[in-house]
Amino acid sequence: MNARWLILTITASLAFGTPLFAQAPKAPPTPALPAVGGSSGNIIPVSYSNEQVAATVNGEKIFVGDIRKLLDRQPYPLSLTEAQKKEIRSTVLDSLVEDALMRHYLAKNVPQVSQTDFNKAVAELQEALKKLNKTYEAFLKEEGQSEEQLRRDIIARLQWKNILLRMLPDDKAKAYYDANKIFFDKVEVRASHIMIQLPDNASKEQRDAAAQKLLVLRQEIAAGKATFEDLAKQHSDCVVSKGKGGDIGKFPYKFIVYPEFSSAAFAMKVGDISGVVTTAKGVHLIKVTERTPGVASNFELIKEAVREIWAQDENLIPRILAEQRKLGDIRVSLQ
Repeated sequence: MNARWLILTITASLAFGTPLFAQAPKAPPTPALPAVGGSSGNIIPVSYSNEQVAATVNGEKIFVGDIRKLLDRQPYPLSLTEAQKKEIRSTVLDSLVEDALMRHYLAKNVPQVSQTDFNKAVAELQEALKKLNKTYEAFLKEEGQSEEQLRRDIIARLQWKNILLRMLPDDKAKAYYDANKIFFDKVEVRASHIMIQLPDNASKEQRDAAAQKLLVLRQEIAAGKATFEDLAKQHSDCVVSKGKGGDIGKFPYKFIVYPEFSSAAFAMKVGDISGVVTTAKGVHLIKVTERTPGVASNFELIKEAVREIWAQDENLIPRILAEQRKLGDIRVSLQ
């Protein structure tokens, strides 16, 4: 999704503390070079005018100027290959294409937004900005948006909330909340692991052998022959954590680690060592080293955020966009 979509979640984010849209905005790929300034002028040749059409999406035009506005919000290296420039242009343009596709989908599937709801959303946004010590005018300037563009995005945001309400009414949202309350209460655990990595097409024999290796290591720990941390350094295939004795830090119940890993870790007590846990990455032994109790949440206060989290859990936005790409008329002219 375009970066502007996340702007419209400020109010809910302040209430819940979590980015709400399923897709965080795609940042343009930053080349492995130091950022020393630069701008859209370093990415898009000056021969391209702002009024030049970069793409059309179902008849809606996306202009070069729209791409430049997004590019100018972050610095880029002055030295870039033509391939790097093209990749950056393509990524930013793609985010604008997705933004248009989502707005078109919402316009087809959601009733028109009332003026009352729109005014309320604007007031909430202004209040949220006030808490961030930003004025409405400064916000528009900072984001390179006109009032009309922001108006369009607010309408889309309200339509999105309407779709989520239709898909997940209060009773279903409450059931999802209850099943994942530990996440909404912001409980976290800290854990270490010993991982034996397996290929995607691993045979049963490979998986059994890896699991057996972990069980042997677990027995060594239980017998006091070695510590979990020392064995992680010696045997784990996790390059990020093995040097730290397998420590992967704190994480919430959802979205950071594999669901199977999370379910096992959150079911354990501090100091416990799991049996063999299988994920898409391989097999693991898990040791829980810390547990943060979190704060009790109230469904009625965060139910809109619950719907947003559900949408993220269901990969709803990527699924919608994939469908709209197939159905839509997308013509790219900027190379």
